[in-house]
Amino acid sequence: MSKTKDIVWRLLRKNISAGQIIGYALANLVGLTIVLTAIQLYRDVTRGWDGDGTDAMISRDYLIVSKRVEGVTGLFGSSAVSTGFSQADVDSILAQSWARRLAPFTPSRFNVNAAVEMGGRGLSTYMFFESIPDDYFDITPRGWEYTPGVTREIPIVISKDYLALYNFGFAATRGYPQISESMVSMVPLRISLSGNGRQQDFNARIVGFSSRLNTIAVPQEFMDWANQQFGSPEKATELPSRLIIEVSSPGDPAINQYLADHGWEAAGDKLQSGRAARFLVLVTTAVIAVGAIISILAFFILMLSIYLLLQKNGPKLHQLMLLGYTPATVSSYYIRLVVAVNIGVLALSCGAMLWAQALWTAPMEAIGATLTAPWLTLGIALVIIALITLGNILAIRRQVARHW
Repeated sequence: MSKTKDIVWRLLRKNISAGQIIGYALANLVGLTIVLTAIQLYRDVTRGWDGDGTDAMISRDYLIVSKRVEGVTGLFGSSAVSTGFSQADVDSILAQSWARRLAPFTPSRFNVNAAVEMGGRGLSTYMFFESIPDDYFDITPRGWEYTPGVTREIPIVISKDYLALYNFGFAATRGYPQISESMVSMVPLRISLSGNGRQQDFNARIVGFSSRLNTIAVPQEFMDWANQQFGSPEKATELPSRLIIEVSSPGDPAINQYLADHGWEAAGDKLQSGRAARFLVLVTTAVIAVGAIISILAFFILMLSIYLLLQKNGPKLHQLMLLGYTPATVSSYYIRLVVAVNIGVLALSCGAMLWAQALWTAPMEAIGATLTAPWLTLGIALVIIALITLGNILAIRRQVARHW
């Protein structure tokens, strides 16, 4: 039986053009390599930006928005122009296509004084607290939970910029010691809260540093309790002055236009980095589209080759039909050829993608970026080749059946 199959295969392969098969393989290899490399590069770059890699294929970002302050607000009583966000403002933001969700910053409505001793020197300063829901943080530090009356220390998260300002601005000029993030977490703080006719001291500790939040943050549970105990009743109805917004499309021009129309401001350079992220998405989409077009053209090259091949083998197919061979039997020879070629294309394209990733690994690690594992991209490659092979099989069987 195997000898008969060899004879049939030698009969059918006489008109197979090696150049056409190689052309298909090369075109498919180039297209698939472009697609996989673009996907992996996009994942690695967004992982480097996001820091945690949680949003690999769909980049998410957060904006901290406040109203622009005009002149001197609140110096001579209440201002005619409120800097707080009303419920109408919140509803307007949530109605925008780029806004996923938002949360207001809850400010401390009481006096906060912090004291610390370092190197035998005491340092005391007035400060403030703010809080937002935990799922808006970019970090999840240990010991962040707080239960009033149970937790001994107030956990605090501050901006990384604050530590840099202390080390290179204040400490360097005043002769105070410069400290690292790990050392700051070991320094005990003494916090004094006062207001509403009450005063109480607490132990506190800095448990984390945020790159997203430019504030001094405490747990929402502590803030709610402290505002109830020490907060001024007159300030309880004040509108929130800052909002943190999770946006679905960073860099969308509609965001900048919306903020400009309302006279609002976004903290930091989030809009600029969002534009860079949007540009990256556009470039990646264009590159993937080019690779996909090349792969599609390769698919049609193969189909044209098979169609011409079957045209040349028309008399042989008729003879095989008279000998009792079925279309499925004849098409299986061509299918095995295509499957073998596609497996080779898959292996080479994945190897090329991994080689390309190795080229940009060192430069990205040099800037502190952490790359993603290529397993998702390799899985995408497997799915693409499986779909291409399935299309090849269906087209081959259809062409053979038409000539039968």
